Amino acid sequence: MIFPRMYLSSAIVKLGPPRFRRFLVDIIPWKTMHRLRDVVDVLHNTSVEIFESKKRAIEDGDEAVKAQLSQGKDILSILMRANMDASKEDKLADKELLGQMSTLTFAAMDTTSGALSRILDLLSKNQDIQDKLRNEIREARPQSGDLPYDELVSLPYLDAVCRETLRLYPPLAVVNRTTREDVVLPLSKPIVAIDGREISEIPIPKNTNVIVGIMASNRNSEIWGPDSYEWKPERWLQPLPMSVAAAHIPGIYSNLMTFLGGGRACIGFKFSQLEMKVVLSVLLESFKFSPSKDAEIYWQMNNIATPTVANSGTNKPQLPLIVEMAR
Repeated sequence: MIFPRMYLSSAIVKLGPPRFRRFLVDIIPWKTMHRLRDVVDVLHNTSVEIFESKKRAIEDGDEAVKAQLSQGKDILSILMRANMDASKEDKLADKELLGQMSTLTFAAMDTTSGALSRILDLLSKNQDIQDKLRNEIREARPQSGDLPYDELVSLPYLDAVCRETLRLYPPLAVVNRTTREDVVLPLSKPIVAIDGREISEIPIPKNTNVIVGIMASNRNSEIWGPDSYEWKPERWLQPLPMSVAAAHIPGIYSNLMTFLGGGRACIGFKFSQLEMKVVLSVLLESFKFSPSKDAEIYWQMNNIATPTVANSGTNKPQLPLIVEMAR
């Protein structure tokens, strides 16, 4: 049933106006699609509720909300403040503002949370690396207040842990692309066809589906060396092999394909990195993470890699860990 449903879902998005497509989603007996519909509804309704409550408070003259909006550092306050200060021709309508808010709030939620889960899983199994990272964070933290942005993003070992995890375990193992015109794909090195011919490029017709192997590129031993399948944050604390630069990987992040490249690259990759580092710095400074003794964790390689517990009777994402106060 999987493949007919895949074709059905791809066809629905092309049929009629949004109201009609929503009607089709509601009447089709497909639990997975209905669950996805409910998730989208929660995301949208939450965004509307937050936006409308702030808007009403401003219109009613709530001074506390006005002060928070003028001084707040959260994304919604910054977005609304920028829109209020914009010229008439540049000002966004409420619908557009709400769309931007939903994108900023929920975009990359699954991929970033998956990457954070993977880091915590790895750190729980590598206590020496966890201790070293915790010490770096504690030494950088001022006596009072938050860790400044410039210092947080420049912590070398924290950056190395994030980069190495995103290299070895990208949240998306593959991504699909469709050619919009006839193209010729150059190969990094020639290959020999079954008829004995040497091939250095592949012609790809228009409207051909192409699968980009993100994980395969990130783990290529010819590029990253014989230890390419090992998790070694220290590799980022020293010069990378010459083969990395020579490969000319088109990714926008650290010679990796994790965030893709070109015009369709991840537009929020800087934000997701910052989000990961903020969460890790707060958690690791105070808590120690160890593997659960009662749960065997395995990772489902669906569209996005997610942790689950073996023999738990459910495929829902979960990562049980032992959490203690760190000394």
